[in-house]
Amino acid sequence: MKMENQAGYLPPDILEVISGALDVETGGIRDIMALKKGMTNSSFLFTCNGKKYIIRIPGKGTDKLINRQEEAAVYQAVSGRHICDEIVYLDSERGYKITEFLEGARVCNPYDRTDLIRCMAKLRAFHSLELSVAHGFDLFGQIRFYESLWAGMDSAYTDYADTRNRVLELERYICSHVEKKVLSHIDAVPDNFLIAGSGVRLIDWEYAGMQDPHVDIAMFCIYSLYTRHQVDDLIDLYFLERCPEAIRIKIYAYIAVCGLLWSNWCEYKRKLGTDFGEYALRQYSFARDYEKIVREKIPGRR
Repeated sequence: MKMENQAGYLPPDILEVISGALDVETGGIRDIMALKKGMTNSSFLFTCNGKKYIIRIPGKGTDKLINRQEEAAVYQAVSGRHICDEIVYLDSERGYKITEFLEGARVCNPYDRTDLIRCMAKLRAFHSLELSVAHGFDLFGQIRFYESLWAGMDSAYTDYADTRNRVLELERYICSHVEKKVLSHIDAVPDNFLIAGSGVRLIDWEYAGMQDPHVDIAMFCIYSLYTRHQVDDLIDLYFLERCPEAIRIKIYAYIAVCGLLWSNWCEYKRKLGTDFGEYALRQYSFARDYEKIVREKIPGRR
């Protein structure tokens, strides 16, 4: 039997997950409401014993994209530091996650300067902790992995092969300008910064791993669909002192690489029947456009 209300429902197996995690009868799970469906998962708000919670349910194909044991290790690393939302339950096999609902919270507005200052301060403070886990996030390896998932299907872009090859050539420049690798969020996009009162929490750590922290700046920019001017402005907000030109160029390179990465992610999702339309096109455009910007900035790459 499905428990329904005006906004959505949870099937019996999910109700059993909640029941076991919170030690409550399924009849005590009330006020179920479907929240905005994410690109990777679906989330539902519900009430139990007078308290609000959110349960994350992995979407189609997510099992091929996310290593849940690694995700659990990340949550262990950030636990107790008031960085992320409050985890009540995490299934490291199936990917179900239950968190406490943060009353009055809203996501970052990527076009509000006050929000950006606060969120970049949070991101900078997180990076400064220099936390570590046993796994990394290999940008170039992930591009090749996502390609393998949609192998046999033509790319949506006729110049994909040329764009791909040019973007992959950026690896040498990037590697020569990485100062250190720390635990990085990887999916540090505006929707994953929750602002509540005077605090900011960074949520959804599915892709997190050891990486150059400057990748997180690039990820914020491409998800926000920033112009070049907005990209430069965000870089300046992150760095308390002037960003060195070589590092700025490296972030441009990350924008190209991450654009290609998520473009491939969208190609895989398209193979599964989900088309992200304008978002997918813009990610590919970041790959193509910023590779050219980097080429113009680096002597000998014209």
